[in-house]
Amino acid sequence: MGITYKDSGVDVESGNNFVKQIAPIVKSTFSRRVITDIGGFGALFSGSFPELKDPVLVSGTDGVGTKLKIAQMMKKHDTIGIDAVAMCVNDVLTLGAKPLFFLDYIACGRLIEQVLVDVVKGMADGCRIAGCSLIGGETAEHPNVMTEDDYDIAGFAVGIVDKAKIINTGSISKNDILIGLSSSGVHSNGYSLVRKLFFDIKKYKLDMTFSELSKPLGETLLASTRIYCKPVLSCIDKGLSIKGIVHITGGGFYENIPRILPEKAAAKIDKGNLNILPIFNVIQKEGGIEEREMFTTFNMGTGLIIVVNKTDADKTVELLNGSGEDARVIGEIIDFTDNKVIIS
Repeated sequence: MGITYKDSGVDVESGNNFVKQIAPIVKSTFSRRVITDIGGFGALFSGSFPELKDPVLVSGTDGVGTKLKIAQMMKKHDTIGIDAVAMCVNDVLTLGAKPLFFLDYIACGRLIEQVLVDVVKGMADGCRIAGCSLIGGETAEHPNVMTEDDYDIAGFAVGIVDKAKIINTGSISKNDILIGLSSSGVHSNGYSLVRKLFFDIKKYKLDMTFSELSKPLGETLLASTRIYCKPVLSCIDKGLSIKGIVHITGGGFYENIPRILPEKAAAKIDKGNLNILPIFNVIQKEGGIEEREMFTTFNMGTGLIIVVNKTDADKTVELLNGSGEDARVIGEIIDFTDNKVIIS
């Protein structure tokens, strides 16, 4: 017999079994708009939105970066999929859009069924939290390109917003209020620094404990990225004057906040009002990291920032906290000086 595809490292039968295992998990996220089954070459989703005057589609794509290495080191793969969804739907949310559906792409050295089933379970959980459907994806084995136990994830989300309700950051002006929503931890950025510090330089183990942390290091670092869609969309639906939304990812405060600020505006952050989580204090202390570097790399305990008119600030905080978020006023918009972001 001649060489087979399996001989080269790709197991088609294992791939078929994988699809059978994830089918009920994926279907559990389907909304009534999903009009196709899994396994086809494309996914069908109803594009009729009679409740919207001028519907606009909003798309976003992202991955989870080297946080995957923490999941692989922990041999815990059922939460990293939440991160993949969160990174995409939180970006879509910044324009005021409700996420509709999510697709994934998984590349792996070898298709280890139970590992990737757990990954998909996490994606399904993330979609349920966000209120969207997991309608398709692709899994590809890359033998001799990736190691057998390695994998990577990328995601893609599409949302919908009425054109008249797209978040208009151009209306941001002096005295508007910045409201911060707490993160669940490091979320899904900065892990190259985190891994270098804790595991390369310090040589710590995953079960390392710190007096400041309620859980061992590995569990703390693996905490899933928070998904903010439902509570924030509820505020928008209630007509509150949300003028801008910032998803604090790679680049932290100093890189992300300026992306929504008009030319002559700056953001003044009151550091004393921030909910700086213990993990960031540990990272800073262990690495001797300068404060600006921390705020340029990490979310520092604030995963999302909302800019609102001053008159709506208290009501927005009240609604967000009532929905289970930890929301607080963290600063205001000022006239531009020499810096777009001032943290003091």
